[in-house]
Amino acid sequence: MTVTSDLKTYKLTQYSHGAGCGCKISPKVLDVILSPSPQTPEGGFNSVFEAPFGGLGAGLLVGNASRDDAAVMDLGNGEAIISTTDFFMPIVDDAYDFGRIASANAISDVYAMGGVPMMAIAILGWPIDKLPPEVAAQVLEGSRAVCAEAGIPLAGGHSIDSPEPIFGLAVTGKVKIEHLKQNNTATEGCLLYLTKPIGVGILTTAQKKGILKEEHAHIAPQQMVQLNRVGAMLGTLPYVTALTDVTGFGLLGHLCEMAEGSGLSAEIAFEKVPKMPFIEDYLAQKSFPGGTVRNWDSYGHKIGALSEIQKYILADPQTSGGLLIAVRPQNQVEFEELMQQQGFDLQAFGSLTAKQGKVVMVQ
Repeated sequence: MTVTSDLKTYKLTQYSHGAGCGCKISPKVLDVILSPSPQTPEGGFNSVFEAPFGGLGAGLLVGNASRDDAAVMDLGNGEAIISTTDFFMPIVDDAYDFGRIASANAISDVYAMGGVPMMAIAILGWPIDKLPPEVAAQVLEGSRAVCAEAGIPLAGGHSIDSPEPIFGLAVTGKVKIEHLKQNNTATEGCLLYLTKPIGVGILTTAQKKGILKEEHAHIAPQQMVQLNRVGAMLGTLPYVTALTDVTGFGLLGHLCEMAEGSGLSAEIAFEKVPKMPFIEDYLAQKSFPGGTVRNWDSYGHKIGALSEIQKYILADPQTSGGLLIAVRPQNQVEFEELMQQQGFDLQAFGSLTAKQGKVVMVQ
């Protein structure tokens, strides 16, 4: 794709206060926002919810209660519709790459439910007085490219004039109900796997600080544009008991959601957690996003003893991160061989245990 040199001079990360999924409201604050009102049953609607307009009486299978990746509505024919939205401020300077990353990140929520995406709608906020519309057009071009890779149309959208650039998608998908995966259905003894290494927030913060080495500039963007399409295949595996993607709350935050929601705890081996290269070098230069501190403030009390380095890596906000997978231990060999056929060389980095004093223990 050709982009004029004039447009390339606009470095998008300089126009926003946050970056990528690091823009997320912290888990602690989100709990207050999403707390049920006195008029709403705990967890909101559930599977006995009747369609309000005399429709098919389909039930809401997944809503706010489990803090899952998407909402899921039963169609009454053995299938369900998946609905999700995700948007954020630039995490890279290049407009085309920003569109690609934001789109891969949003589509991931459908894959994380074991589903297949069907279409997407764009969400665009643009500071018209600061950035030319031609730059926004490049964001949309990047989005169309990733949507095409996922086999779906970018079918429309909505835009506003906003103080900072914002982009993302609302995505609709589908899944057979028997293949639906959730983040709170894991069972004791399950092994934990992650399909992408962590460290995105550390490297992108180094970029924003101007200390990222040129030879390292491709590492995070290259990973963030990768689709989590393997999630649709994982949905068909009965021994995958829970599934979610790792984004703004960091590995520890999303693992807490999985373990707590399933009534369990988790034990992980730090050395086995997949990590991006060079992140400890940048941590030594104080390169970590503000989202890491907000994450730790929200759930640090749930985590067992760990070092400062472990904290800044395991609570690092990810953008378009990998899938966190819980697998029954008796299917370990079968699962790892299948994932290798899909191009993933995975090893378990932990397991789920009976509930303990802490939600996650780090060795």
